[in-house]
Order: sequence, then C-alpha cells, then structure tokens
Amino acid sequence: MAYNCKVEISGVNTAELTTLPRDEAIELFKKAKNGDKNARNRLIQGNLKLVLSVMKKFENRNENIDDLFQVGCIGLIKGIDNFNIDMDVFPSTYLVPMIIGEIRRYLRDNSVIRVSRSVKDTAYKIMQTKEKLMADSQKEPTVDEIAQALNLSRKDVVMAMDAMADPVSLYEPIYSDGSENVCGIDQIGDTKNTDESWLEQIAINEAISRLSPREKYILNLRFYEGKTQTQVASEIGISQAQVSRLEKNAINQIKKSL
Repeated sequence: MAYNCKVEISGVNTAELTTLPRDEAIELFKKAKNGDKNARNRLIQGNLKLVLSVMKKFENRNENIDDLFQVGCIGLIKGIDNFNIDMDVFPSTYLVPMIIGEIRRYLRDNSVIRVSRSVKDTAYKIMQTKEKLMADSQKEPTVDEIAQALNLSRKDVVMAMDAMADPVSLYEPIYSDGSENVCGIDQIGDTKNTDESWLEQIAINEAISRLSPREKYILNLRFYEGKTQTQVASEIGISQAQVSRLEKNAINQIKKSL
C-alpha cells in the first residue's frame, strides 16, 4: 500500500501530510490541554502520517482503506486527548498503541469469527483498563498489571485477549530477505512425519515383508481389521492356539528385525 504518492483517503491527500517536530508537538499538547481547539486540530493534522504508518500493519486484511483510516483517526484523537505531557515520553510512543488498539477493536467487532458475549465483555474491559493504565503511566501495561486492576486471574486475561486477537493466515509472510518470503506455515514443525518416524516405518515394512503370507494375513486380520484370535481361527480354518502361536512368532520376527 503506497501512501507516499498522491493518494486520497477519506478526502485527505496523503502526499501533502507533514509531521510535527517534537518540540512543536509538546507546545501544542500544552495548549490543547488548556482548551486550545486550534492546537488540538494541528496535533491531529500533524499526526495523520502516524495513522497511515499503522495502517500498513493491517494491509493484508482486505479492509476498506477509508474505514481503517477513519477508525485510526479516532484512536489518534483519543490518544491526543489522553496524552500526559508531564511524562518524559515521545508522543508517538503513546499514540501508536492507541491507534492500533482502535483499529483492532473495529476489526474484532466486524470479524466473521464469533466469540461468546462473556469473553467479549471481558475483552472490552481489558481494552478500557489497558487504555487507562497507558494514560496514567504512558507505557504499555503488562498482563499482570491488567489482571490486578480488574481483579482477574492472569489466565482469564490471556484467554480473553487471545480469543479477540486478529486471525492470521498461515500463508501470510512474516519475514522477507528481499528474495524469498517466509510464511507462518514454514515455522511450524511436523512432529509426526519426522525423519525418525519415516525411517522407522521403512524398517517395519521391510520386517513385515519377510513374514510368510499366512503370518501377514493373520496380522492384518488382528491389527488392521480388529478381529479376535477366535474370529481369525474361524476364518482361516485353524485352531485359536495355532493363531496365537503364529501371531506371536510373527511379532517376534518383526522385533528382531528392528
């Protein structure tokens, strides 16, 4: 998503957006806190590029750009209104999480994945508490801090946050070295089809191939079709004791081969 060229989003020409120097931003924050609406508007205009940069994190969601921009602006305005100029924190450090949080809230509310009302209510309380703690300390609160503020267990907080997290495609690129993308699925290990299990299966197949046709047939009836020794004996016309002996002998041969 290229925003540096002349692209209009919600009527805003992104090519004309500028950023505010830190000193000027701090002065505007002071004036805005004293009720200067013009300073507040200049802060909003001077940080719209921040909204655009955050939107890039969500460019694979196939969401309407105008909608995301407007929602991001809501987060920006909330951040500006709640920013504490007395804290020694760069404004963007506080504004970015506020913008991200507002966009994620919008995406959750419009998600096709349905979450129970109780979990959703807990997640909303978590988001509100998180914003309050951020406004107080000007830094991202930990899970333990949120849990303590809401009198919830750490497990309940993590479960609610995970349930409301944005789904991510396993085929979405998570890293690129310039020539090749690495997707999420590339990082998932196969614990079943490992080299060891593959070699073990080859060894078992070779051991079974050395058995007599009758022994193979008995093992197939016993362990693949789930028949009892009595049922096998009746089917192939020998005694149950003979079936037991042949089965035991076949298994011992396989063990020796392995």
